[in-house]
Amino acid sequence: QVQLVESGGGLVQPGGSLRLSCASSGFTLAGNAIGWFRQAPGKEREAVACLSSSGAITDYADSVKGRFAISRDNAKNTVYLQMNSLKPEDTAVYYCAIRRVPLYDCAPRRYDQWGQGTQVTVSS
Repeated sequence: QVQLVESGGGLVQPGGSLRLSCASSGFTLAGNAIGWFRQAPGKEREAVACLSSSGAITDYADSVKGRFAISRDNAKNTVYLQMNSLKPEDTAVYYCAIRRVPLYDCAPRRYDQWGQGTQVTVSS
């Protein structure tokens, strides 16, 4: 059974940092596109950062470029989202997801397997 488990969320002050982790069990992340997505109350789920299966392609939402970084540790079967210079508008539930189809895409609807999400709250 495939399971993705996110961790690392919490409450942080504006300007602070968090690192989210997404550990996979029952499925090898290497060789698959991986994405981080978020959903704030009353808003649609949006892509935050995506990483292609080869690692050659990364995409970031304009709102997080230069502040967030996605990475993957194949040995640990884990993907990370390093978030720096956090802003109140980054507050949301963050989800990791994998796309099993080899063709790269960063649209949420193209992702097949989702974690349960982790809450990130940026507030003073």
